[in-house]
Formats: sequence, structure tokens, C-alpha cells
Amino acid sequence: MKKIIHKLNKSFDNRTRLGIMSMLMVNDWVEFKVLRDLLEVTDGNLASHIKALEKEAYVEVKKQFVGRKPQTTYRVTPLGRKAFNDHLDTLEELLGNRRKA
Repeated sequence: MKKIIHKLNKSFDNRTRLGIMSMLMVNDWVEFKVLRDLLEVTDGNLASHIKALEKEAYVEVKKQFVGRKPQTTYRVTPLGRKAFNDHLDTLEELLGNRRKA
């Protein structure tokens, strides 16, 4: 059991990061405002969590102007997709062991 727990990715320990990655796994690009509103976090809180995921190369950022308004969107990278799937597999492994006990 101890070996399994060490396979969990610390980048996804926080509920906000878990929410960000969950949303990005099922959508191509997601706007900052949409993430913020669905996760019910402040702009600063969301920005800091996205920055941490971006630092790990799990998230790609695209900044552009739509009309005259800036728009920031995000998507999961292939590395991020693999890391998150590995994290989910480990959680499932933990749950499977728990159910057997």
C-alpha cells in the first residue's frame, strides 16, 4: 500500500488543480472565466494554480484578442494528459485495494 501512495502526483493534490485538469481532459480549450466560475475560485487563486500546472508542462496557455477584449484559454498537454491518467489509475488502484481489505 505504501508503494502505491507514492505513485500519486503531488501536482494534483489540491482540489482546484484536480478540477482544472478534470475540465481540461474533456474539453479542447477552456477559457479562464469558465474555469474560474465553475471551480468557484478567485482570479488570483486560479491563476496561481494554473501557473503551477504550466510550470510542470501539464497545461498550455493561449492568449489572444477577441474583438478588443483579451481572452486566455487553456488546454492539457500530452504530458499533462499522461500524468493525470497515471494519477487516476493510482487512485483506482488504491480504491481497489481498499475494497479487497
